[in-house]
Amino acid sequence: MSEAAIHRPGGQRDHRVDMFRGLALVLIFWDHIPGNVVGLLTPRNYGLSDAAEIFVFLAGFSSVLAYGRKLGRDGHLVSGLRVLRRVWTLYIAHVFVFALLTGVVFVTNAHVETRDFVQEMGLGYFVNDTERALLAELTLRFKPNLMDPLPLYIVLLAGFALALPLLMRRPWTALCLSAALYLAARLYGVNLPAQPDGAWFFNPLTWQVLFVAGAVAAVTGFGPVSPLVTARPWLRGALAWGCGIYLLLSALLALSWHFPAIHGALIGEPVGRVLYPIDKTSLAPPRLLHFLALAYAAAAVCRPGAWLETPPFRALRLLGRHSLEIFCAGVLLAPMADAANALSGDAASMQVATSAAGLAAMIGFAVLLEWSAATLRREGGRVQRLTIIRGANEAEAPEQRRRAG
Repeated sequence: MSEAAIHRPGGQRDHRVDMFRGLALVLIFWDHIPGNVVGLLTPRNYGLSDAAEIFVFLAGFSSVLAYGRKLGRDGHLVSGLRVLRRVWTLYIAHVFVFALLTGVVFVTNAHVETRDFVQEMGLGYFVNDTERALLAELTLRFKPNLMDPLPLYIVLLAGFALALPLLMRRPWTALCLSAALYLAARLYGVNLPAQPDGAWFFNPLTWQVLFVAGAVAAVTGFGPVSPLVTARPWLRGALAWGCGIYLLLSALLALSWHFPAIHGALIGEPVGRVLYPIDKTSLAPPRLLHFLALAYAAAAVCRPGAWLETPPFRALRLLGRHSLEIFCAGVLLAPMADAANALSGDAASMQVATSAAGLAAMIGFAVLLEWSAATLRREGGRVQRLTIIRGANEAEAPEQRRRAG
């Protein structure tokens, strides 16, 4: 794998990765607030995919950035152990957020008489059968609403630890195998078991293809400016026109859902039987293709530049650098915002205010995390320097005593 595949020229990290990760976290937070007027701005209203696809694709991309480059130096065992240590961190975060989210939901439910937050958040099973629910939660088989992405990430990253050598050395082979698993899982309807609904909302056996696609993109550097594309003008033109047309048709289809008469006229019954359902659980092909087209278009349009240093995009980059913590914060903030909106009668002005306040809280939390990490790095460097000086002094002490004697 070449360094150019995962870094900008000059050895610098491509800041667009963190920026898009941060953007995905903001979009997920807004989408997690029911009936949120600000949610009308998110991609799910103008296409067939949403922020979940961004999150999973960039999780695969970032995993290669974090662990793939050290495979040749440290070997599969050490690299795999590093990945599994991160998996353990994600699991602890999952359990911790579940406990906090349960408390938040119970508090909001006690203060909002017009809504049953316990049932809406999928915690009825926990209330009615606590012992079984706790066991299912610890084994990733029970997930309240809003918490589905984190267990998916845990399973995908655990699989990444095993597939890392193949991904780094034979990325296109890995992608073909991933696509075969995706097609088989969809064809035979295979999913992991869950309680109480019977299956995972995000089927890891199908969503893994998006994770692997992100990892392969990081390894190979495939994109609008990759040599494979730029050296073939016909391919560059075909990809540009194909992605543009598909995104336009997808937007028209998504908008037509708000006008049933127009939708019925445009999409006849024969086409509808082939097209629908565009389900999220098994990552239906139209969703997958829509995101891949969107990702290619975004990479072509959003080139690296000074715009990434402007305050809004610096804030998004900051969120993306602390994606786990910010995602967990968003999961907890969403029901709080929902409760505040309900108490105000779901006024649009309150929805805008809670969306903005939640975003500000997420940015503030990211600033705190960045400051904490920088402080620890400085302190660690100071301690290391003092240790080196102390070791040098101790090494010189016997020689000084010998000369004095």
